Amino acid sequence: MSARLLEGRPAVVTGAAGGIGRGHVTHLAAAGAPVVINDINEAAAAALAEQVRASGGKALVSTHDIGTRAGAEALVQACIAEFGSIRIMVNNAGNLRDRTLLKMTDEELDSVLTVHVKGTFWCTQAAARAMVEQGSGGAVVNTTSGAHFGSFGQTAYAAAKGAIASMTYTWAMELARHGIRVNAIGPLGTTAMSKTYRDADGNPGQEFDPAMNGPALVYLCSDEASNVSGQVFGTGGQRLSHMVQPHYGKTLVKQDGWDIEAIRQHFQTHMPGEFGAFGILGQPYPFHGGVKAPGAQ
Repeated sequence: MSARLLEGRPAVVTGAAGGIGRGHVTHLAAAGAPVVINDINEAAAAALAEQVRASGGKALVSTHDIGTRAGAEALVQACIAEFGSIRIMVNNAGNLRDRTLLKMTDEELDSVLTVHVKGTFWCTQAAARAMVEQGSGGAVVNTTSGAHFGSFGQTAYAAAKGAIASMTYTWAMELARHGIRVNAIGPLGTTAMSKTYRDADGNPGQEFDPAMNGPALVYLCSDEASNVSGQVFGTGGQRLSHMVQPHYGKTLVKQDGWDIEAIRQHFQTHMPGEFGAFGILGQPYPFHGGVKAPGAQ
């Protein structure tokens, strides 16, 4: 990378030692950012830190547990202690406990929501508080996924990624007055975590180089993207796509309000034609013929 768009701006990346996080670290460091490499795999994080230093960058290894408030706060403080400030927070850490609704346990649900949702919340809150105190603004990049459109067998993961997208929209509004921008990416990348994924037919997904998400991340953290906040982008592979914020579609208005008979009269005429691509894979709407119990097929 020739452009050092992030010269001297300390960054924290969670889940950083492998896969997508590793690509984030190498691209951030090449853009001039000192990087805190946070991961539960200390050996892998240390090896990556040595690689960054060998290339002339600055890196600090962290094994703080971002699935706890104490760990997230200590992680941010470690960045400040080592590099003098925190200017970039990249919430990348995640886990999977793929189960269909009928098979999922409370423990599996809690595990995913704690790391993804609470971890993102705790890290961002700690980083944002520090950025406000510093007075120099900053950038937060969260990690969501098209899975939040609906993804077979991924109740917990889809719910977590939807929550992260919603937090991104909210934080962008709340933190703008402090010069802090908040965006999210839905990255493509074949990693140890993603290799567990199977679609409804049991097939694995296509393979993608996880490092290809790094350039978009760097750009979103740079001043060149000062007009970008509250947005979600699909990154990785050959794509750079804007993920449109959910919004109301076709709306029927009845001046005196809707009773059941009016709904029965108008609903089937106007609404089913609006039911389009469904789920993360964007398949045509599958239920126009009705959803029937097995004995009624």
